[in-house]
Amino acid sequence: MDVLRLLAEGLTNGEIAARLVITEKTTDHHVSAILTKLDVPHRRAAAAAARTLGIAPDRRRVP
Repeated sequence: MDVLRLLAEGLTNGEIAARLVITEKTTDHHVSAILTKLDVPHRRAAAAAARTLGIAPDRRRVP
């Protein structure tokens, strides 16, 4: 969930790894698993799915 939230913020694998104090290779594995589980082809689609599912905030909305 943490990886998906950060991915939805637009962070790179390296930035996600640094934030979570894990290796970039581990981050890559998690991102790949997320894409598979959400059945989406790329990071942008995963970010959109995270917003739709309420896992990540929709930054496009005005409070």
